Amino acid sequence: MAVEEKWKANLEKVAFMKRFPGLLVEWAALERKSVEAVIPLTGKQGAAAIVFNDGTFTVAPPMSAQPYELGETLQRARPYLERSHPDAYAEYDRLVKKDQDALKAARLEKIVGAIRNNLEQIPELKDQLKRLVEEWK
Repeated sequence: MAVEEKWKANLEKVAFMKRFPGLLVEWAALERKSVEAVIPLTGKQGAAAIVFNDGTFTVAPPMSAQPYELGETLQRARPYLERSHPDAYAEYDRLVKKDQDALKAARLEKIVGAIRNNLEQIPELKDQLKRLVEEWK
């Protein structure tokens, strides 16, 4: 009986916490808010409570964005960030191009290597490639 009461009490507490006045649960709700305090949480490494000047707050996950998240952030937030960080965006653009060029070269190398490695085993491959090149002319 006591275990069941404890379980119910915990459910009630959690339900209340999730609807606590001022809790923001959507990122869009943080627009134009001023941060009053960032309070590190001990329950999860890197997590924090962010308290805003108007009495609202949210819980933020650890700040350890993955590369794909950072890339999308830099792309989508460019209209807001580039005026403050033009040199960083110029360097980012250079590195993106370098990465794309390296990917292209690696793909080319892999394709040419596959062709060379298969010419002996698949004699008709050479004829197929010649026809393909002729189609492109």
